[in-house]
Amino acid sequence: MAMRHASPEEVFDLAPLGPKLKDARTTAVVKSEAFEVVRLIVHAGTDIKAHQVDGPITLHCLEGRALLGLPETSLELSAGQWVYLEGGVPHSLRGIEDTSLLLTILFFSGKFRTSQ
Repeated sequence: MAMRHASPEEVFDLAPLGPKLKDARTTAVVKSEAFEVVRLIVHAGTDIKAHQVDGPITLHCLEGRALLGLPETSLELSAGQWVYLEGGVPHSLRGIEDTSLLLTILFFSGKFRTSQ
């Protein structure tokens, strides 16, 4: 069965899951030609091994705490914190606590132009 994605102009609830977080699973929010958004669940003690994606990504920690491993350092993300990574940067994740993150992956390789 295919996962249901949010539709344009649909409000999607990203409120903390609270006690439901311990049983939650990763959920796709939306996927288009330009980007993908996922509510990523990383349970305490779970490791997501080092990997990389071609496009830039952002991680917004919605609740819990996770350790983001980078080539030269590690960053601890807590509820309300956000980080941006350039495309191609190897990274890993480890759940310090049960954690919910909003992951956005951009698929374009160019830069945005702003009108003046």
